[in-house]
Amino acid sequence: MRQSTQCAGDLLRYLVFSSVLSLVFANPFTPRGDASVRLNEMQVMGTHNSYHKEVSILGRPFFELLMPSPQDYFYSHASFPNQLDYQAVRSLEIDLYADYEDPGLFADPLIRRLGQYPPPTKEWSAQMKERGAKVFHIPDADVESVCPTFKDCLTQLRDWSNSNPGHLPILIDLEFKTVDERIVVLGGPKGEQWNATNIGYVDEEIRSILTDSRLITPDDVRLAAQEHAKKQLTLEEAVLQYGWPTLDESRGKFFFYMDNDLDGTPPLRDFYRGKDRKNLEGRVIFTNSQPGEADAAFIKMNDPTGDKLEEIQKLVRKGYLIRTRSDEPIRSVLLPLDRSRKRLEQALSSGAQIVSTDWPVMGMASRYGTDYVAELPGRSLARCNPVIKPEGCKDDDLLETTGLGASRVASRLLMQH
Repeated sequence: MRQSTQCAGDLLRYLVFSSVLSLVFANPFTPRGDASVRLNEMQVMGTHNSYHKEVSILGRPFFELLMPSPQDYFYSHASFPNQLDYQAVRSLEIDLYADYEDPGLFADPLIRRLGQYPPPTKEWSAQMKERGAKVFHIPDADVESVCPTFKDCLTQLRDWSNSNPGHLPILIDLEFKTVDERIVVLGGPKGEQWNATNIGYVDEEIRSILTDSRLITPDDVRLAAQEHAKKQLTLEEAVLQYGWPTLDESRGKFFFYMDNDLDGTPPLRDFYRGKDRKNLEGRVIFTNSQPGEADAAFIKMNDPTGDKLEEIQKLVRKGYLIRTRSDEPIRSVLLPLDRSRKRLEQALSSGAQIVSTDWPVMGMASRYGTDYVAELPGRSLARCNPVIKPEGCKDDDLLETTGLGASRVASRLLMQH
């Protein structure tokens, strides 16, 4: 009888405890005290060419003939979910090639033919013939990717986000690229140029998979500020005068920004803004702009060294969102380790909210004889911005705190009796 009473008591405690745990761990990612910290008041690490996989060993002899400085491309990244789960990364870069008018332009890469690769999988062939932007580094030469199409990349991100609710905002760098003429001369496709029409298709692809509820858009930022100000504002006025969304409002969402230079050819920023979208009205992507322009909210400044360091810090203090780079492929890791680390230290101290690297974990650069790795102090996912750290901000308050599921905890308790 006594044993039965004890078992009944254990069962009651288990039921009560598991009910409590189900509430505590209903969301496996528990944001803590970040309501007053804004999107631009944190700093995260990102990866450069995040989709990139180096050329197959079969194609390497031909790759070295096709590409100047081929060693610059000998690096590979993990899948997007693995980067987000295991490499303390919260920003990713994706290169996009237009493939809308006559889909399938990149379905038979020259490097695969020269290297006599095994036939591609049916899934890969089907994906490459679908209408939509394609993701790789250089057509017909450097084509290996963790997600060959933009839709595939977005689907991976959506599925990861579904499994990790409450995650920090994921900041996505989009670089719109066109085919290198040298590849065309060698027999590669001429490709489809980005223009005022097809650049809008990228917005459609994003919205078809992530939906507006998952996005932080220019309109979200500007209209929220206008509601508070009770007057019309440019996007730049909105972020400089009224600030960015809080992390509390941004968790579980994605923020897309354009990598392309202001003076690029073709003028992609002008295509994207058009005549009637100076504030990026209705758009998904924040453009790389410059102070004084209506769309100036995000600014790319890849070099954090010398006078650029102070310039980045000034822009961060004003309220802009900045991306810089802690290193460059191969070149940086071939320097003495103290010099490589110096640039990393400058990038981190710049206060740029996004610090991009090719070497996010220890061991990736070891093939070049160095232990260089670029990471936040303590390998954190994020930290309070060192230049504009808000009062009371603690790095631990910004993180994604994962707990054991209620069933696993309860099972451990029962096993003790």
